[in-house]
Order: sequence, then structure tokens, then C-alpha cells
Amino acid sequence: MANSTTIPIIDVAGLFSGASGDRRAVAREMRVACRDTGFFYVTNHGLDDAFLDGTFAQSKRFFELPLAEKERIDLAKSPISRGYEPIGGQQLDLTSARDLKESVYLGVDRGPDDPLVVAETPNHGPNQWPDGLAGWREYMEDAFGRLSDLSRALSRGLALSLDMPEDHFAAMETDPMSILRLLRYPPHPKDAGPDQFGCGAHTDWGCLTILAQKESEGLELRNAAGDWILARPIPDTLVINLGDMMARWTNDLYQSTPHRVINKSGGERYSIAFFHDVNYHALVECLPTCQGADSPAKYRPILAGDHIYDMYQKTYIQGAAE
Repeated sequence: MANSTTIPIIDVAGLFSGASGDRRAVAREMRVACRDTGFFYVTNHGLDDAFLDGTFAQSKRFFELPLAEKERIDLAKSPISRGYEPIGGQQLDLTSARDLKESVYLGVDRGPDDPLVVAETPNHGPNQWPDGLAGWREYMEDAFGRLSDLSRALSRGLALSLDMPEDHFAAMETDPMSILRLLRYPPHPKDAGPDQFGCGAHTDWGCLTILAQKESEGLELRNAAGDWILARPIPDTLVINLGDMMARWTNDLYQSTPHRVINKSGGERYSIAFFHDVNYHALVECLPTCQGADSPAKYRPILAGDHIYDMYQKTYIQGAAE
């Protein structure tokens, strides 16, 4: 990772072009950003302001419900980690205090007859939906679909950036484990200790993350020098970062960069995170273009779902016990 103090901004319009040269030009920029920082902003991503503003408004509708209403879909009531997570419900950095945020987890909504549900595949099943919010479910399902489409376009760009066929990851994205997470951070307490964060330092677990953030600052990433860099909200952009599975696939050529949130805006901070992950049974093993005689594979092959399940256990089960 470079000791950069800036985060690249990439115009990804070319990913949606019919000309392969346009797509490869974007992929070249993605390669530099993924290798050097693991974080980048994207412009011309296809999600318009009306859609994003509407999604933030729908998120706020939920978080403004009385606590008792939100707790009707508490995460603890779901065997697959879907629903409402109260403030302090997660501890991403086990050396720090519990996270000062609340959130809602939504995934692919699967009924009892879904083959993966029948097989009792971990973290596969139905969402929990709130009562009394007309149109909320429909809006969020549409948002999930749009963010999934953008994720797949970025995934094609990543494949090209790694000198792999453009559709390399497509067969692993047919039944994905992706998660849409709505987040609200209350104002950071003035008397908070040095180990209190809205979201403790961590790396993401999966393939790639799309993050929409409003005007309030708070997201920081750590560069190779150990300095924390503020990822300020930039109009008309989304933040993209890579997770641990992409680092494994690329033999650490691409960075899964530690990041955290400290909401010092004095007000509430909202963000929308979409965690794009592949199928549960997809095999994550070092890509052939990322290994050689001088750079053998560092990591053993692992099922994508086993990795994600282990991380859920660590942050919720182990974290709750400490």
C-alpha cells in the first residue's frame, strides 16, 4: 500500500460502454487504486441523486421509529443475522469499546422452499421487515437490485484489471450473499474515551463495498504509514473499497484497507453500505495472474461462505462475550 494521503477518483462511465477499450481504460485506473489504497471514489456510476436521496430518506424513516418498533425486527430474532442492530450491538475492533451506531441488515429475501434454505446454508433465509412503513420494503428491494447491478459492473472491471476474462467472477455471482446495510451514527459524545468509535477499525470481509455517505464527515482509512486519512463526502460520488476475499484472491496485490468511523459532525450521520459478496459455495483461491515462482499463493483455498460466516461469529459472538 502506498503512503498516499489522497483517495483516487475514477470515472467509471466506461464500464458501461460497448467498447472494450473504454472498459479496459477504467480497469487500468482501478488496478492502480486497488493496489495502492484499496479505496477509491467513483463518478458516473449510474445511480442518480433522486435514487440516493430517496434511499437516505427511507433509511431515516426507519431510524426515526420508536425503539420498540425497531426492536420488533431485532437482529437477535433472526437466525441469519438480518434485521435491526441497536447501538452497541457490534464490536468490529475487539480492542475498543462497542460501536456507537445502529443499523439494519437486508439480504436476498429467501423463502422456505429456496434450495439454499432447505440445505440450511448459514446466513440464507428471509429478511425481517418493519411494520407501518408503507412502500419501505419495495423501495429497499429496488435499491438492493440497483446496487447489485453496479457491483457486478465493478466486478467485471476488477476482473479486467487483474488480466482475467471480464466475466471471470460472473459464475460466482449467480446466487450471492450480498448485504445492504443502512447505518445511523448519533453525535459522538464529547466525553467519549479514546477507544470509542462510531465504527471501530476493521477491514471488510468480502469482495467489494459500495458506500454512499451524506454531508457529514467521519469515514477514515489507514494508509501504509499508519496515518488515518479522512474520506470526505464528495458530491455525485460513491466510495468503493475492497474486502478480505479480494485480497485473498489477489495474493495481497490488492488492498483490504483498515477503516473506521468517528462522527464528530455534532449531528447525526447516515450512510448506506452495500457489501457485494459471491455465492456461498464459490471457491476463493489465488488467481493465476497473481502468483508465480517468486510469489506463491499465501492463502489456502476457502469457500466464500465459510469465510463470511466465521467473521459474523467473530464480531457478534466473540465480541458479545468480551
